[in-house]
Amino acid sequence: MDMFLLMVIVFVLGYLAIALEHPLKIDKAASALLIGSLTWVVYISGAFDIFSSGASTAWNDYFAANPDANTVEGMQHFIVHNQIIEHLGEISEILFFLLGAMTIVEITDQHEGFKVITDRIKTTHKVKLLWIISFITFFLSAMLDNLTTTIVMVALLRKLIGDKHTRWFYASMVVLAANAGGAWSPIGDVTTIMLWIGGQVTTVSIIVGVFLPSLVCMVIPLSLLSFTMKGNVTRPKIDESKKSKTTSFERNLMLALGVGGLLFVPVFKTITHLPPYMGMLLSLAIIWMITEILHLKKPKEDKLSVATILTKVDVPTVLFFLGILSAVAALQSAGQLSVLAQALDDSLGDVYLIGGAIGVLSAVVDNVPLVAGAMGMYPIAEPGATGYLANFVQDGLFWEYLAYTAGTGGSMLIIGSAAGVAAMGLEKIDFIWYMKHISWLALLGYLAGIGVYVLEHMLIG
Repeated sequence: MDMFLLMVIVFVLGYLAIALEHPLKIDKAASALLIGSLTWVVYISGAFDIFSSGASTAWNDYFAANPDANTVEGMQHFIVHNQIIEHLGEISEILFFLLGAMTIVEITDQHEGFKVITDRIKTTHKVKLLWIISFITFFLSAMLDNLTTTIVMVALLRKLIGDKHTRWFYASMVVLAANAGGAWSPIGDVTTIMLWIGGQVTTVSIIVGVFLPSLVCMVIPLSLLSFTMKGNVTRPKIDESKKSKTTSFERNLMLALGVGGLLFVPVFKTITHLPPYMGMLLSLAIIWMITEILHLKKPKEDKLSVATILTKVDVPTVLFFLGILSAVAALQSAGQLSVLAQALDDSLGDVYLIGGAIGVLSAVVDNVPLVAGAMGMYPIAEPGATGYLANFVQDGLFWEYLAYTAGTGGSMLIIGSAAGVAAMGLEKIDFIWYMKHISWLALLGYLAGIGVYVLEHMLIG
């Protein structure tokens, strides 16, 4: 059988197993790790056939620089010592970022830092609470990023809503709002960060061009969901007899340190040009040291050690990320994603349709390689370019549109975005439940945002 095709089949079957996690009763992390390994097994087993097809741009570039590598051993060396190392580096950056963010949120939570915020949100009215949570998420996501914001907001929701199914609606709206908020900020989403660093977009331009479509993308599902919500939420029961291990000062301090540590990450990246995960780990180290000093003189039973808190961090979510990103990396390296990108270009040939299709695809395939593929397919056009090429100049119509579609399109499926994956892992949201209740709302918001973007450009143009 054609190994190139077999890799896609393995990915699709694994994807189905993730989607059907509840009926199959197999944890999605196990399915993700299976396809994360198997796609690479098929890739290296059929390397000769796969590379002969010419679809792998990574191999073509490597072969051009190393003409002696055209042997089975040379190809295996390329996959193991070049591609796996390269992709593992990129994946590890995301995983350590996630691990650092989750640990900081967990430390803040264990020290009851979020109680400072939840005590101020007095309303239990379902609709009012939904709007407050969504708008906080939307703007926080632009400052932090959609993944970190989702982790913070899900931790908050656990303090505000007792019923699991009600909380699923709120957590899903957090995903929609976080993805919409991340799309209009240069540091709000991995894909906008890529376009910003790559020079396709500039800070002021992306904010001005994409803010309104992103806002509409959130407000439409939020308004529709508001009609179905009735009554009040019940807050989780708090055991009053349980003695608090933290003082008011410690709660305020840990909230300030937690949020400050997360906000420090984009600043660190701008100053040092090092990857964001380094800033996250630096923040974690400082917060860890301060908590150790805080608890130095406390009796043993009142101590909240970070080593203990680390055991509460959701490792299966991290492993799920590792599996799914490894599988996508294999498809990117072998060339299936480039074939897909080329097919889009040939069959659609219109900037709005290509961008819209990339957004829809990003609900199924990780948006990072899709945007990377688009950046590879379309070089930045020279300033002053005319006609079709004018769409691809810096801050051109296509790049801002891509930031919007790739950022918000992932909301259509729970595993279509980093924020969705995090919420799914933390709240155990069912894939089919999300499809039934949320996907159509996300699609309407997505299309409404596209409509606003097109209108903006028709009026300006």
